[in-house]
Amino acid sequence: MEKKEYQLGDIVLMKKPHPCGTNEMEIIRLGMDIRIKCVGCKHSVLVPRAKFESKLKKVLRSAASPAPMEGEGAQ
Repeated sequence: MEKKEYQLGDIVLMKKPHPCGTNEMEIIRLGMDIRIKCVGCKHSVLVPRAKFESKLKKVLRSAASPAPMEGEGAQ
């Protein structure tokens, strides 16, 4: 199985939604445990790395990739 790559500031999609209704989370701490913050209600949860990796669906937006600038390319 391919190892998933993620880092601080990444927005990830989880398999199950948070009780507020969104399943997008931001990674705010990495280590043996991973702290993720709900994009919808800003609630944060500390999850063991093994559990996080099993519940992760995919990385939506990586902090490493630069965001497109507004107005760029528009004439």
